[in-house]
Amino acid sequence: MPYSPPGSHLLKGAIDCHVHCAPHLNGRSVNVFEAVRQAAAAGMRAIGIMCNFQNTSGFAALANDELGHLGCHAFGGVIMQPTAGGVTLEVAKAAIGYGYGPGTGARFVSLPTHHTRYIAEKEGRSPAFLETTFQVPASGKVPDPVPAIMELCAERDVVFDCGHVSGPEAVALAEEAKRRGVTRLRTHGSRYAEDEIRAITALGGYVELTFFILTHATQVGLTHVDEEKHRISGGATIHDYAPRIRAAGDRCILSSDAGVYLLPPPVEAFREYLLLVESVGFSEAEIRRMTSTNPAVLFGLQG
Repeated sequence: MPYSPPGSHLLKGAIDCHVHCAPHLNGRSVNVFEAVRQAAAAGMRAIGIMCNFQNTSGFAALANDELGHLGCHAFGGVIMQPTAGGVTLEVAKAAIGYGYGPGTGARFVSLPTHHTRYIAEKEGRSPAFLETTFQVPASGKVPDPVPAIMELCAERDVVFDCGHVSGPEAVALAEEAKRRGVTRLRTHGSRYAEDEIRAITALGGYVELTFFILTHATQVGLTHVDEEKHRISGGATIHDYAPRIRAAGDRCILSSDAGVYLLPPPVEAFREYLLLVESVGFSEAEIRRMTSTNPAVLFGLQG
């Protein structure tokens, strides 16, 4: 009989919307084809490919063209880091159109991850670096051209992703996104306060909580494009996550955020994560909502 470790049943029909894979600047546990093959073998429905350095919609389109017969759909998008062109309307437009024809381009457009003021400060970056980063000022006024990018996402029916900003910034972005007609909004709430999470979901946003923050990979500095190693101090435990998951309620999404060489491949990391979530009292029905129903609705994968 094939090996079926505990929790394998939780992967059936699941969508891991936060997978990192090669090609990449750093060591990855899988390449894009391996990521799709392994997810398909586990019975997963889809994976979302993310990269801190470039648009992944082309990788996803290529994977679907080659491996679509396996039944696991890949989708990608752009994180508007400087290496991907920065926070510009042109970058967003190009990503949404970049694929193998209509509907195969980016399914998400994200603000920066490691190039936000919030993360750069936590990584101990230099004052000169901080000056180049994205932030929503304390006034809460979302800077240009972000409102125009939000309107494009609304028009093209793709996800606007708030990137790795602070909780208060994410709330301000969610408020602006709603004003601009965005109906698909993702935030990354692993470090957000419960009241911030509730505010985001009340505005129609989804809150994603990833496995990566719970893992040993947070103990070492990871190399970014500037070849410096930086890490964010202070990991988390599943007991830190449980109240955040409860706060997000019906609009919580779980993902692996795996692919870094220090962790198991994404499918295995996702299985381990779902077992952790189950161990703190979440039912199989709740887990399936957070790993199948919610990401399918957010990314338009219901069909």
